[in-house]
Amino acid sequence: MDGIINILKPPGMTSHDVVSFVRRTTGQKKAGHTGTLDPGAAGVLPVCLGKATKIIQYLPGNKCYRAEVTFGKSTNTQDSFGEVITDRGAEGIEVGDIKQALASFTGWIEQVPPMTSAIKYKGKKLYELARAGIDVERKPRSVYIYDIALVAFHHHPVYPSAIFHLHCSAGTYVRTICHDLGQKLGCGAFMSFLLRTRAGMFVLDDAVTLEQLSELAGRDIKTLMVSMGKALEHLPAVAIEGAQVKAVSCGNCIKRPTFALAQKLTAGQLVRLESAGRLIALAVVKEPPGTGEQYMLQPVKVLA
Repeated sequence: MDGIINILKPPGMTSHDVVSFVRRTTGQKKAGHTGTLDPGAAGVLPVCLGKATKIIQYLPGNKCYRAEVTFGKSTNTQDSFGEVITDRGAEGIEVGDIKQALASFTGWIEQVPPMTSAIKYKGKKLYELARAGIDVERKPRSVYIYDIALVAFHHHPVYPSAIFHLHCSAGTYVRTICHDLGQKLGCGAFMSFLLRTRAGMFVLDDAVTLEQLSELAGRDIKTLMVSMGKALEHLPAVAIEGAQVKAVSCGNCIKRPTFALAQKLTAGQLVRLESAGRLIALAVVKEPPGTGEQYMLQPVKVLA
């Protein structure tokens, strides 16, 4: 059972809880998710099973969200589950203010990871330190925002809220965007709800609930699975056969004539090595020595 199941994570469970549930339900001991989703959040959580756990780092990292931000308060966790640290209200906030502020978050931005994140500091996860009442200095990290746009604005005499769409790179903290948005507007803000609508190729419309997964237990859960090859379709495919399959399966570098490929490759590029439609390995393209008539392909992850 090697593949990926697009799970609809419910609020109230940790991502680890969901993986444990999938592991018990499928009977597959090897399982892992492709990116943590907050316990209070819901949405797309791809869970890799079997050999698919080996390709997590190679899956597209971009994600899409629908987030609700409430203005007028800020919390120590940057979401609705933390303690309120400022409460000044946001009576004067208008739609135009929010749109203008959101626009400033596009492109490369710097974020200071929240203390509730899973980033490690001297071997300890930040959220573990936070639970112990310890606050440490965190270095800003660069993330990329492809698109951010206001979807709806809800008026309130003191604490108005807004829903926005976000398309971002891996490692982006949506709660921090909400917090920083409040800082930019001068009123404070926190993330009051989060829904992940896409993770790479996996979308909300195709996600299955834990109940649906349970209903298929003992029958054909494989019908819910996305193959490793399908999940890695963003990488060019190179067909191999015969002795090359055996060599790659042993982790050995192989040569491939340029004329036998459907597209030109470049040094350092990652490709899929397939045989008869079956994913054998992932390999990196190396500069060919000498004539340049052959590509050198070095396996970096054998999957056969």
